[in-house]
Amino acid sequence: MSLATNSNESYCTFTLASDVTAGGLPSEEEIAKQLESNDPKIKRHALKAAIMAMLGGEALPRILMQVIRFCINSDDKPLKKLCMLYWEVVPKYQEPSSDEVLRAASGGQPVQRKLLPEMILVCNALMNDLNHPNEYVRGSMLRFLCKVKDEEILGPLIPSIKACLSHRHQYVRKNAVLAVFHAHRLHGETLIPDGPELVDLFINAETDIGARRNAFLMLYHESEDLAIQFLARNLDDVSKFGDGFALLVLDLTRKACRRDPNQKSRFVRVLFQMLSSNSAAVSYEAAWTLISLSNSPTAVRAAAVTYTNLLNSQNDNNVMMIVLERLEQLKKKHSKILQELLMDILRALSSPNPDICKKVLDVAMALVTNKNVADVVTTLKREVAKTTQESSDSSEDKGKVYRNMLIQAIHGCAVRFPDVAESVVHTLMDFLSSDGGMQVIIFVRAIVERYPALRPAILTKLINTLDEVTNNNVMCVCLWILGEYCETSETVKDAFDSVTEQLGEAPYVVQADDKKAQEKAAAEAAKGPKMVTKNVVLADGTYATQTIYSEAKTPAVTDKTPHLRKMIIAGDIFLGAIISSSLTKMCLRAPDVNLDPVTVKEMTVKSLLAMCGIVKMAEVTVSAQKSSLADCSERVTLCCRALLDPKASALLKKTLLSEGKSSFAAFLKHIQEKENKEKESREDVITSQADDLIHFRQLRSLTAQGGDLDLDDGSDLARATGYADGGSLLSNELSHVYQLSGFADPVYAEAFVTVHDYDILLEILIINRTPNTLANLTVELSTMGDMKIVERPQSHTIGPLDQMTIRASIKVSSTETGHIFGTIVYEDASTHEKGYINLNDIHMDIMDYIRPATCTDEVFRSMWAEFEWENKVAISTSIGDLVEFLDHIVTSTNMSCLTPHDRNEKGSFLAANLYAKSVFGEDALVNVSVEKKEDNDGKLAGYIRIRSKTQGIALSLGDRITSVQRGTQPNKKQ
Repeated sequence: MSLATNSNESYCTFTLASDVTAGGLPSEEEIAKQLESNDPKIKRHALKAAIMAMLGGEALPRILMQVIRFCINSDDKPLKKLCMLYWEVVPKYQEPSSDEVLRAASGGQPVQRKLLPEMILVCNALMNDLNHPNEYVRGSMLRFLCKVKDEEILGPLIPSIKACLSHRHQYVRKNAVLAVFHAHRLHGETLIPDGPELVDLFINAETDIGARRNAFLMLYHESEDLAIQFLARNLDDVSKFGDGFALLVLDLTRKACRRDPNQKSRFVRVLFQMLSSNSAAVSYEAAWTLISLSNSPTAVRAAAVTYTNLLNSQNDNNVMMIVLERLEQLKKKHSKILQELLMDILRALSSPNPDICKKVLDVAMALVTNKNVADVVTTLKREVAKTTQESSDSSEDKGKVYRNMLIQAIHGCAVRFPDVAESVVHTLMDFLSSDGGMQVIIFVRAIVERYPALRPAILTKLINTLDEVTNNNVMCVCLWILGEYCETSETVKDAFDSVTEQLGEAPYVVQADDKKAQEKAAAEAAKGPKMVTKNVVLADGTYATQTIYSEAKTPAVTDKTPHLRKMIIAGDIFLGAIISSSLTKMCLRAPDVNLDPVTVKEMTVKSLLAMCGIVKMAEVTVSAQKSSLADCSERVTLCCRALLDPKASALLKKTLLSEGKSSFAAFLKHIQEKENKEKESREDVITSQADDLIHFRQLRSLTAQGGDLDLDDGSDLARATGYADGGSLLSNELSHVYQLSGFADPVYAEAFVTVHDYDILLEILIINRTPNTLANLTVELSTMGDMKIVERPQSHTIGPLDQMTIRASIKVSSTETGHIFGTIVYEDASTHEKGYINLNDIHMDIMDYIRPATCTDEVFRSMWAEFEWENKVAISTSIGDLVEFLDHIVTSTNMSCLTPHDRNEKGSFLAANLYAKSVFGEDALVNVSVEKKEDNDGKLAGYIRIRSKTQGIALSLGDRITSVQRGTQPNKKQ
């Protein structure tokens, strides 16, 4: 085994903080003098300085004898620990002479390494610690020996290590086994050839859990047959040997069965035994090991049961998410087995985390069948009912989002299984007045269209609950449903009476008396409580001052105005247009459902009066929808003409009564087709056909003799791994390489940046372009933004024209644009002059943290209204097509488009909503409003608005959009 020539790199297994020797490192003479002190604190400080200097490339040859003389026999525990660290970094071999190096370079005898004479004293001190009466001194020395790789040092210590295997204390025994393992792995044939047999005898007599585990680890790696024999003798007692031992057994099982599948039967018993372990880690590992080794229904069912038990017994969200991922993978090939455990999986809905609940519903909805749909829907309805009853803080945070997820899941069940739709829809309609009312009414609208047989019952329920609706948008959808689907005389009459009763008679403006009462109540509320101060006599006869706060009595709420009328009086012009359209449709359909002419005439008159009142309200009331006045007036005028003019009625009746339903049916069909396409795209793609040739890369040299050189290595690799776009991997990596210094600088530096969600890893390549050795070369880094350097680069010594790679780790806490900048500081070893090189900045792009995501329109609107940071970017681009510009923005910002649009339609205006989430859970909302103006030479104009909860993501996304919106880059010819 060849060792690295640089002993510092070969033996260093630790790092020290850079501030342990604040104020600079002392010289070699100062360190040697401080080591002679009788104060252990001074010795520790000097030894730390020596270690830091040697890690930086200093030799310090005088210090070795000083440490041996004054530190090696000390009883100070921190000093003993520092001595062990010193033995790791100190050079242990003599430097070869120039003649030996030249002889080896010319092809002669290789350089023979010679141990320093001082190392004999060190080995003697190590042996003294191995034979020390204190068990913890022995144990710490045995742990240290697990880091030593030199055969000359380990050789004299082997008898003492073996003797420690029979020590009375378990701490010594378990570390002695690891030392034997380490020595046998490196120098087994020369130092300790009987290591496996020695450990086999040891493990059979050992009773300590930790020592037994370490012994089995040694047998597992060095003598697998002995490990399997020990396991076969103790199959019944594996559960008593501890979790660490069980995990090693699972590793051994996977390794042995992959090499020889015929051995599976030997391990099945112990695998099934570990499935019921009290340790979650052991049972989880046993479950996926069992699945990887066997596809039998019994094994898969046992593993699935273990997964569901873990899902319902663990409180850690990370553990639950990992188990759900495993269940999702299991679902692809063994869905029938998981269908038996569906109700157990749904028990995880009790988690307070919405992400866990969403994942549970995603897994569960794919397992719903005709057999279990009734139980699933019952469970979901019970969970929906719980969301309105629970009042704890955690459930409040989860409530609205969770309710929407449940309603969507129930919607999916009702679409796939019509038998449960009737029972579901009536239950959900009780939540029309809750926060999830919009989701409920959208679900009801789809059910009414898809299942005509359920319409009478649903319409009756909707008419009866119309007075409970308090949300304007929900009321709009309710009125549209009543106008489109009331097709019998009873429903038409009941719906018309309910709407007109809720609406009341015109005018729809706030009356003077009501206005005065509202202003008076607001004034009383603004006054607040009154403070009255008076003097009182206490029981002991002393005087005291008493302050009383008195509040006016709140008058009882006596306003019984229906919700629909309140909405209209408040100035909802769009709702008024919906009411006019719905009443018109009912009046036009009334003669067709055999209502008598007197009733039809009465309905028409009421509708006309209501529409006139709505237009008057739109003209008088000051509201945010004032801009919709013209559209409302035009819409109401059209409805009035349809009711009053027979010719207009004949032309408009078919359009008003049938076009709305047909358009909505086409919309539902489009959504269904889109979901089917997405489902097909998620299925496994065939990467190779059954009759495709397979090229074995290892046999290429043999086939070359026959002239078969037509081998495409890239396609072979893509076919083997399923990674089709292998050519772009290198270009993707090169795009993250940043040049830090110039080619003419004494030290050239470039950095390869790897972003792992919350961490940024810098691999800095340093090349010494001078003919001199550079000592104490340090890359000093600093950051701007929410970034923190957690691992700073150490000092190094680099030879002439040599190169090395330095690593640094940076922690990121938010999605803000950050900068990394720094300086290279070094000292020329020949001239002792210091040099400085300022490095180019590394700009961290926001696109490394943005991930496409989806959400409903309601959630998008609520977040849009809630988020306070907005960045408005004016559109200035050379792209002339609306859809092409939208696609360019979506691709460049790594966001998903929530607004469906038809690419075949040609128009002059386009509006779309984009959504993404960062790896830190921050939401990014973008609204694109672009118009193609003919008076501007056909160029696009408009604005892109970005909203987020934090300022950083809004500004960073705005900068990104500004830089990429100019146009697409021309495609390079391949």
